[in-house]
Amino acid sequence: MRNRYRTFATALGMTAFVAAGAWAADAGMYMNPGDLKWGEAPPTLPKGAKIAVLSGDPGKEGMFTARLKVPANYKIAPHYHSTDEDLTVISGTLYFGEGDKMETKGGHAIKPGGFHHLPAKTHHYAWSKSETVVQISAKGPFDIVYINPDDDPSKKAAAAAPAAPAKKM
Repeated sequence: MRNRYRTFATALGMTAFVAAGAWAADAGMYMNPGDLKWGEAPPTLPKGAKIAVLSGDPGKEGMFTARLKVPANYKIAPHYHSTDEDLTVISGTLYFGEGDKMETKGGHAIKPGGFHHLPAKTHHYAWSKSETVVQISAKGPFDIVYINPDDDPSKKAAAAAPAAPAKKM
C-alpha cells in the first residue's frame, strides 16, 4: 500500500493559501486577474510554482477553485489525488500523461480553454514547455500522493533542512 507523505492540507498553514485567503462560500464574488494574490505553492509541488486560491479552501472539506502557475520546463512526477480534479488551462499549454512512469512522448497537450477531468486515484503526471496557468476545481481536502515516495518534493526539502541547534544547558 502506498503511503501518503504530505498533503496540500498539511502545507496550508505555511503557504500561499493563507496569504491568498479563502472567500466566503455564501457571498457573491467578482474577481479580475489583477485581484489574484499569488504565493508560493505548497512544498508537495516542485519549487517554482505559484498558487492563488479563488474560492473555498483546498485544505478543508468542500469545493475549492485555485489557479496554479508553473514556469517553463516544469514537471510534476506521477501521482494521484484522493478526489476528482477538474482542470482548465488559462494560458500556455499543460501536457498530461497517465501511468506510473513519466513519459513525455505521446502526452496530451491541453491548450488555453482546454479542459481535463481526472477521476480520483487516477495515476498521472504533468509538465510544461512554457509558463502555464491552470485552474483547478476539486473537493478538499486536496492531496498529492506520489507513486514513488522519493519523488515527493516535500520529503526532499525536509531531508535538506538543517538540524535544529542543540540547546545549551
